[in-house]
Amino acid sequence: MDIQTCYCRNPNCVNYGRATSQASLRPFGTHRHAPRLQCSQCGHLVWARSGTAYAGIRTPEATYRLGAKLLAEGLAIRATGRILEVDKDTVGQWVPHLGRHSWRVMAYFFRNLHITECQLDELWTFVRKKENRLDPVEQMLGIYGDAWTWIAFAPACKLVVAWVVGKRTLTEAKQLIKRLKTSLNGHIPFFTSDELPHYADALLDQYGEVYQPPKRPGRGRPPLPYKIPPADLLYAVVVKHREQGRVVEVTTEVVYGAPARIAEVLNDSPTSNVISTYGVERNNLSIRQHSRRMGRKVNAFSKDREYLKHQLALAFAYYHFVIPHRGLRQRLEQPQPTNGPKGSPKKWIERTPAMAAGLTDHIWTMDELLSFRVPPKSMW
Repeated sequence: MDIQTCYCRNPNCVNYGRATSQASLRPFGTHRHAPRLQCSQCGHLVWARSGTAYAGIRTPEATYRLGAKLLAEGLAIRATGRILEVDKDTVGQWVPHLGRHSWRVMAYFFRNLHITECQLDELWTFVRKKENRLDPVEQMLGIYGDAWTWIAFAPACKLVVAWVVGKRTLTEAKQLIKRLKTSLNGHIPFFTSDELPHYADALLDQYGEVYQPPKRPGRGRPPLPYKIPPADLLYAVVVKHREQGRVVEVTTEVVYGAPARIAEVLNDSPTSNVISTYGVERNNLSIRQHSRRMGRKVNAFSKDREYLKHQLALAFAYYHFVIPHRGLRQRLEQPQPTNGPKGSPKKWIERTPAMAAGLTDHIWTMDELLSFRVPPKSMW
């Protein structure tokens, strides 16, 4: 574990947030077999694991790291415990630690992103019980039953820019677009989705411009202001027509923006020249493969919505920073030898979604993900 990224965690200290290489942090023994440092200014003790996913974990780092990888690859908690010969309750306690750390890492990197296209979709799963088996009290509480994961996906770099877990209502749609907007640099991407009407309302809520209609002559109250879509808000939907549960026809409709402007954007698109949601729908399969709780017709469904969020956060961080994406690899101009003249030459440069988005410069290991120390939010 790199202690050069440790920083004084005392907000009242002049060295607050400054890494060891920039501040005066000197070694001060060990704690739970990990180095401990002391700030020369305020005397605050800093544990080397503080701010990482290893903080508060008593399991050996190698076992914990392998367990995190197994969970991120889609194994259930019980299966992970059997492989590592660790109690399932211990593995279950790891999930919140891993989820919170993964969320902090993504929140730190997903800032001021510039994306030109964004595809929106939602995945279904359930928590504890399916919706039709809930009693009236459980239906009123709204914490069990159907759980939808709302996704905002950038097809050019395969990045899941924002996601929300909740019911399939307008409230969650607004949360998704709001979270997406805070991660972007102000540029409005070209949006596509299915025919769910909540997306149009949520986009108008976040990006719409307030319009005040002129007052009519005569008596009466003035008309109330309302929001209208700006000229640079482009949004189209893919409509799937079904008969007896099967898709028989697919059409597209423009909701916001001029069709000619959308045609220009599609002509310059590096991914697709037609209105589609193929990228986010293919990514949904990856999500189900890397999250056991999202699998169809399995008995590893979530019993608690918060655990579902934590597991998804781990799966998304693993997907963004650790796993190379085949669709993002780049061909080398000259193949490079690998194992001498008899070895197969290397023809491709593997890249992760984070590399394609310019967030990182190499493929992370699982240890790099778990030991990444997010600076204080005031230093972002």
